[in-house]
Amino acid sequence: MAAGRTNAKRAEGRLPWECVTARASAFTRDSTGMEGVRERGGSRTQRPWSVYRASTLELSNEMIGLALAGNSQDPDAPVLEFSVACADLLTPALDRKPNSFVSVSCTTPPQAFWTKHAQTEVIEGTSNPIFLSSIAFFQESDINQQTQVKVAVYDVKDRSQGTMYMLGSALFPVKELLQERSHRLQLELRSAENRRVGNITIAAWQMEDGADQRTAVGRLPDNLSGRTVLPVDESLAESMGARMKYASLFRDTLLRSVFGGTMSRMYRLPTTAGNHLRVLEQMAESVLSLNVPRQFVKLLLEEDAARVCELEELGELSPCWEGLRRQIVSQYQTIILGYQETVSDLNAYRGPSFKASSLKAERKLEFMSTNLHVQRMRAQDELGLEHTYDVVTVGAPAAHCRGFKNGGLRKLIQKFEEAKKHAPSSSQSIVFIPQDVVRAKEIIAHVNTLKTQVGYYAERLSRAAKERSPGGLERTLAILADKTRQLVTVCDSKLLASAIQALNAARPEYIASKASPSADSQHVVLRNDQDTLLATWSGSSSRSSLHVDWHEEEWEKVWLNVDKCLECIIQRVDKLLQKERRPSLGGQDNTQSDLQGGASWKGEEKRAFWINPESTSQASSSSASPPPPPSSSSLPALSSAQEAYGCPGAEEAYPGEWSEALYPLLTTLTECVTMMSDKAKKSMVFLLMQDSAPTIAMDLSLQCRRDVVFCQTLTALICGFIIKLRNCLRDNGFLRQLYTIGLLAQFESLLSTYGEELAMLEDMSVGIMDLRNVTFKVTQATGSSAPDMLPIITGNRDGFNVRIPLPGTMFDALPREIQSGMLLRVRPVHFNVGINEQQTLAEKFGDTSLQETINMESLCRLNSYYEQFKEVLPEDCLPRSRSQTCLPELLRFLGQNVHARKNKNVDILWQAAEICRRLNGVRFTSCKSAKDRTAMSVTLEQCLILQHEHGMAPQVFTQALDCMRSEGCRRENTVKNVGCRKYAFNSLQLKAFPRHYRPPDGTYGKVET
Repeated sequence: MAAGRTNAKRAEGRLPWECVTARASAFTRDSTGMEGVRERGGSRTQRPWSVYRASTLELSNEMIGLALAGNSQDPDAPVLEFSVACADLLTPALDRKPNSFVSVSCTTPPQAFWTKHAQTEVIEGTSNPIFLSSIAFFQESDINQQTQVKVAVYDVKDRSQGTMYMLGSALFPVKELLQERSHRLQLELRSAENRRVGNITIAAWQMEDGADQRTAVGRLPDNLSGRTVLPVDESLAESMGARMKYASLFRDTLLRSVFGGTMSRMYRLPTTAGNHLRVLEQMAESVLSLNVPRQFVKLLLEEDAARVCELEELGELSPCWEGLRRQIVSQYQTIILGYQETVSDLNAYRGPSFKASSLKAERKLEFMSTNLHVQRMRAQDELGLEHTYDVVTVGAPAAHCRGFKNGGLRKLIQKFEEAKKHAPSSSQSIVFIPQDVVRAKEIIAHVNTLKTQVGYYAERLSRAAKERSPGGLERTLAILADKTRQLVTVCDSKLLASAIQALNAARPEYIASKASPSADSQHVVLRNDQDTLLATWSGSSSRSSLHVDWHEEEWEKVWLNVDKCLECIIQRVDKLLQKERRPSLGGQDNTQSDLQGGASWKGEEKRAFWINPESTSQASSSSASPPPPPSSSSLPALSSAQEAYGCPGAEEAYPGEWSEALYPLLTTLTECVTMMSDKAKKSMVFLLMQDSAPTIAMDLSLQCRRDVVFCQTLTALICGFIIKLRNCLRDNGFLRQLYTIGLLAQFESLLSTYGEELAMLEDMSVGIMDLRNVTFKVTQATGSSAPDMLPIITGNRDGFNVRIPLPGTMFDALPREIQSGMLLRVRPVHFNVGINEQQTLAEKFGDTSLQETINMESLCRLNSYYEQFKEVLPEDCLPRSRSQTCLPELLRFLGQNVHARKNKNVDILWQAAEICRRLNGVRFTSCKSAKDRTAMSVTLEQCLILQHEHGMAPQVFTQALDCMRSEGCRRENTVKNVGCRKYAFNSLQLKAFPRHYRPPDGTYGKVET
């Protein structure tokens, strides 16, 4: 390696570091679809080069870079890479030194035209520029030894206007560069008039790894299996492709199924130790931009449709309650129709797998994240050690198509809560305290889950009985008993008893049976006061008012039956197992045991009130007197169960004995559980119906906006989780942290607190906090195709679970806790600092309190996360850092900056990002469209990391920053979004920006965003 580096340095001359620019497709074969330059081979005088005026530094359409669509080339193994430097450049005006850059074009016979491949950055005011950008050809470039390369040097007269002209050019074949012993060429630059205008040096890097890895060019085959084979930089291929920790966006089975359209840039940067850093920068879009919204909106549709079904299943209600229900159902049906159209639009979408910023207000795509990409940087030092840094960039999650006239989610939620408090006590509403509403939703969720589980384990118990498996019987019974008792506990609630009585009081037959007032004046006022419901009829005649004092015995009978059914099953299983273990005992002992069991059951203090689950009538026996014992006609299952208990003949051993003994009891349990669950669910639905009625229109409008914002935020989170999990698949410290205290998700936003962006910030902050209701579960993929690797979302608005399928080999590398299906939590934090001219207005004339509140809340959550980490995990779970500042100190500095209330205090963002990285978190960066301010932020973050963690020389910090912004991946992101390689800034705007967030001249201008 040392020898290789020596040879490389000798070859490069004065080239201190380089930036390799990788394009989406190095060469375009179809001349009809090619946007690059076309010139006849070798003819420099085909046309005079006049002064061009183009967008940014491009040379009209003839010189535009390669199209971005379909970019999937592999950046891991460049087959040829060279840097360029010029000397003694001459300009027509002798008193002016050029502002130059080099454009590289190629042609491979029999191709008869030139195709632009790449260009360097602009270096101003020198006749001897040493360019930091180098030129790379990757394996998909299809170059061979006959490929001709043309280097053309341009002088930029005005960077802001993009006015330039060609100084001169030179040609060389690839074979000549490879055959040269030093892999270095010195060529004369000739103008269009064939005058000498300077020299250019071409220095190849790809042979730097030592003589043992070199292959003589003369022995190279022209192609192998139709593809050219050239010497490859083996150290880069080994370090970035073969190591187990490496997860290529192109090659990795999991990542390539989720990400695509990847573009790459490479840089070589000098370090303070005199060596070079190899830096690979990548940007990829994700198929999840479309996949997640499709799944998510379908779940919303199912949830809302189920809500309508629940309302319909309440049965017949009195006219006043029926009108209320129709009103709510009508509102829901409007939402459902809108979501059905959204699903159709998403399924019909055939565009790219990201939503351009120009479409952020498109109604059909409102659930899609705006400009979602993953920004990756891989840094490799001189020892071959590499580090990967990923940031998910996304336009601020917000409901653009729904407008910001009335504010964002924070303000709308406050308005809704105020409206709820001051809603008039209409004649068709019931007043509950907020805790009751929350409890009602929890009861519905628990009842639905436990009812399903009881049915499942009852079936498993029946199967174990058929198989006569004592061990299976005991294990399954224990689980069944636990789930049943949990369900009984949930249903043993005063709130449930009260709500059931309220529903009964709303039935037409109940009203008809009472002396109700005339229809024109009747109304119902129901209040819940200290868990005691009072139902009052009010009308023109006060003597017709009816007060119902509800006693809880009737509801107690329902859930007590379930409890007693379970006791019967437990006793029966115990008897069967005892008989199995002691087969020598006579029938007399068994009969005696039966009688004792029956006596003990009958002697219980609690009474079992058997109710036929199939009967639609309500048990109305007086609580003052116990109900009569059940007859065989009212409960056949119970009769069969009693025969099994009391008949000695039933104890004779025969095949199917266990199954027949347990079947009637299990049937009874299942039916009683179903009846209890249905009663509980209907009563809670009725409670929620009444609670939401006064503000249903506002409630559903707010819910739709929240759905849109949350979907965009969830999509970004899933992308971040997948790439973080894949990168840290063999990092035991991170995996332990993940299943112990959850994943830290740190969102950075650059939104101003003025105008519409203030409402966007409100939307975004609520969407991020809603991520606390998301859990992840890692599973093993059922197949190896790309669709098998896509995440699967389940759940509802109360909580979503995302299943992440992994290939078998990756899944096997996970710890047992994650493999067993442990739910992985999310711990989101959000820091915002506005940096543009709108923020200046907010700081001088507006209000920045929202930004301060968000930052303070997140500071508390971040401190809490770290305190929890220290309590349960060792420090060696965290990644190593070269920083001299420990985490507690960083948190203290962050706290000081958050409380300082300093204008545009970007130190908050830098410190929060560093803390996130050092706590194994996932980083997200946003601005309005994730295109311009986001580009400034992620490039700055990359350079800060390279300087602080990898020893990049401080004197090239600004050069590296400008190079990444002018020729890096984020410049191409502007093309993907608005079709122009310009950041949407103007000179006046940038004066308000912090210094490190300003792009280089010539890279910005007026652009429609």
